[in-house]
Amino acid sequence: MKRIISLLSIIFPFCAIAQTVNPTGFIVVDNADGTADTTEINGTPQGAPLKVLLKANPSGLEGYGTPRYEWKIWNTNDPSNILIHRADENVEHTFTTSGSFTAQLYVTFYNADGSMNYEFPEEGEDPKTIYFSISESILDFPNALSPNGDGKNDVLKAKDGHQSIVSFHAAIFNRWGSKIYSWDDVNGEWDGKYKGKVVKDGVYFLVVNAKGADGRNYSFKKTISVISGYNNGDGSAATGDE
Repeated sequence: MKRIISLLSIIFPFCAIAQTVNPTGFIVVDNADGTADTTEINGTPQGAPLKVLLKANPSGLEGYGTPRYEWKIWNTNDPSNILIHRADENVEHTFTTSGSFTAQLYVTFYNADGSMNYEFPEEGEDPKTIYFSISESILDFPNALSPNGDGKNDVLKAKDGHQSIVSFHAAIFNRWGSKIYSWDDVNGEWDGKYKGKVVKDGVYFLVVNAKGADGRNYSFKKTISVISGYNNGDGSAATGDE
């Protein structure tokens, strides 16, 4: 009796399996225009949310019988807890928690009368696995911006290196507590403007509420200094106080 278990993204020189199933894993990034970019999983830690597409890629199955696919994915530290157990040729799933994950594909072939023909790999053979991981969360902001158009610190945004943030909201308030800007995308930014004009130089307040894939909650308030060094060209700086 034989059984097929195969890797998501690493190809090994095992002839029988290569002739029947070539399971592959992809990271999927959805674009704003409705298209998607895919890259093959290579074991490099990724940020969350992480959309993964698993494809069995069957070929040359004549004579093997009817295949039954069985994908299993679990957290590597808890193999008894199967997170995904799907009987589909292809599986797509978005992961929102950090950690290391193991994925395997089992394939069983059945005869026309419903009886089992065989499985892979052979009994006693070690299954081949691949791990993909989602990093712990990181999020921080600078404490100043200079929206003067010189290309340096013109906007306020999360510091480079932020990762694995699965929910996010940020808002800018003036010293009177009035909200002058907000955004819900961790990749978003504030250009230092209110109603189309650069705000008056001074201290403002950034309030952030976010959650990481590792369960960490980011709830903080920090002062933001706006240092533009000039007015708006009409003799008076916008205050953001309206």
